[in-house]
Amino acid sequence: LLALNQFVINKKCVKTNLAFCVSKCIIQYNVITKQDGTDLDKIVEWGQQYPYAFPQWFGPFFCFLNIHHPDYVKTILTSTVLYLIFYWPKADFVYKFVEDWIGEGLLVSQGQKWFQHRRLLTPGFHYDVLKPYVKLMSDSAKTMLKKWERYANTNEPFELFEHVSLMTLDSILKCAFSYSSNCQTESGTNTYIKAVYDLSNLINLRIRTFPYHSDFIFYLSPHGYRYRKARRVAQSHTEEVIRKRKEALKKEKELKHIQAKRNLDFLDILLFARDEEQQGLSDEDIRAEVDTFMFEGHDTTASGISFTLYCLACHPEHQKLCRDEIIEALDGKDTMEWEDLSKIPYTTMCIKESLRLYPPVPGIFRRTTKPITFFDGRTLPEGLCYVGTFIYGIHRNPLVWENPEASQGLIAGDMCVTTGC
Repeated sequence: LLALNQFVINKKCVKTNLAFCVSKCIIQYNVITKQDGTDLDKIVEWGQQYPYAFPQWFGPFFCFLNIHHPDYVKTILTSTVLYLIFYWPKADFVYKFVEDWIGEGLLVSQGQKWFQHRRLLTPGFHYDVLKPYVKLMSDSAKTMLKKWERYANTNEPFELFEHVSLMTLDSILKCAFSYSSNCQTESGTNTYIKAVYDLSNLINLRIRTFPYHSDFIFYLSPHGYRYRKARRVAQSHTEEVIRKRKEALKKEKELKHIQAKRNLDFLDILLFARDEEQQGLSDEDIRAEVDTFMFEGHDTTASGISFTLYCLACHPEHQKLCRDEIIEALDGKDTMEWEDLSKIPYTTMCIKESLRLYPPVPGIFRRTTKPITFFDGRTLPEGLCYVGTFIYGIHRNPLVWENPEASQGLIAGDMCVTTGC
């Protein structure tokens, strides 16, 4: 009864305060939560009916305002950083399930803690820090390509995403954590990669299955058992990386080498961090940030690279143009260098077009604590619902992109140029 009462109150609020098309408000919980590979496309279809935003109910309890037009997003993103941090907190309905795995790192944290950690970690991604990483990434890519040569000689099919995931994991371990692994050359499936895959699917399932929002019910279920098992594997992996780096820093020679560096690696920044009272980060905070960046640093990148390769394979004429451009930029070398990245504009445009079509993160979610008025006068009251910036939908909005699916042979580069991508 309480749930029904809350639903009726919220629904009335939506009708009273918003000019969105709410008479056909999406309340089809079972349909939207069915994982059949078409769920994102369904939201795109609804977005074509309601070009700027529409409310979507997850059962009778949670209402999302799905935004899929840049003019609406601009209202949120042009707010000052402090306003975003304190008055647009992250949607706990979504992020609380992720926090149980990766802790309260930058992805999940908010408010003053987010602000402090963001300021602390920003130097780790300065250009001067990233330049030496190009060679390390190139070495990881070469290891992957050697494996692909063997498959090419035998015409044996293989799962590309798994190989790319191992390559990006190898890269992030070497670049951000000063950790050398053999994850690309080990036989069998990498346990960490498999754990991340399982955790991502199980968290997605938990968000979509209302009874699983209860810790008690979820952890008693078979899915909860698999989740705890995968979480242990993932967290054990990050704990090993932290432990080995701490042991290395105990050696005087390594410590002097680190202290002499102008710019520290990501993990070294965490380990050497001190606040105004000279207190370092807790072990829990360090592990949360390592869990966050190890997951985000390899999984999203692997997704972006895999879809780029897929798009190029679907359009061999553009694949040839990219290949010719890269060969010319290399000029006889076998390794891409930092300065060469500016010499491949067409390849860069194709990568951006692939990211438009298949963004690794399809949406971000926040919760309103202050009223907000959009550019057309429509107002969203505080605390009414969650606000989702539906990136996947924005990138397919026909009011923004001409032929958004790029299904009529449009040149990827031309599309990026004409739309200012």
